[in-house]
Amino acid sequence: MVIAMDGPAGAGKSTVAKLVAAKLGFSYLDTGALYRSSALKAHRLGLALEDSPQLRRMMEEIVISFDGARVLLDGEDVSEAIRTPEISHLSSVISAIPVVREMLLPLQRRIGEKQGIVADGRDMCTVVFPDAINKFFIDASIEERARRRFLELSAKGIETTLEAVLEDVRVRDERDSSREAAPLRRADDAIYILTDGLNAGQVADMVLSMMKATRK
Repeated sequence: MVIAMDGPAGAGKSTVAKLVAAKLGFSYLDTGALYRSSALKAHRLGLALEDSPQLRRMMEEIVISFDGARVLLDGEDVSEAIRTPEISHLSSVISAIPVVREMLLPLQRRIGEKQGIVADGRDMCTVVFPDAINKFFIDASIEERARRRFLELSAKGIETTLEAVLEDVRVRDERDSSREAAPLRRADDAIYILTDGLNAGQVADMVLSMMKATRK
């Protein structure tokens, strides 16, 4: 069973997905970590972020796996390394490259075949798991998403400004929604949830409640 969640950057879908997975006893598929790990490896290799033979070769050889909450890149724990602002930006860029999405698609589907999962991303409902019974589009205003991201970075001791974060979110929105490969859009059968003014626990409860309603 797959519960698929899409939404823009900073909408809180990852936190909600983790809570829903924990309450159901499902696994959480961190698809963002797949693209972040790919971006980190490309950055370390000094590759240009474009669809090139070198990038394709890298994607053919890369090994990304999960050990609980840990993200492993070629056997190395990169859970923290993939969360920096620089890699966050690069992951947004690399996720728009068709060859990267092409190579990561089978991995995501294989994970979904093995166990009950909650998967969040930009194209879970539209491309990766289009046949999922429970689909959700988790959203928030751009101002709210920038505020949340700013507080998250500040808590980690990363110096930035709310204005800079707002601009970064705006750029990512444009890139995610206009890219050629699997652009961000709400699936026709996805339930829309606006999270402004709600905490993650409240949104998770809404998701669970709506799932029950769907089954009736």
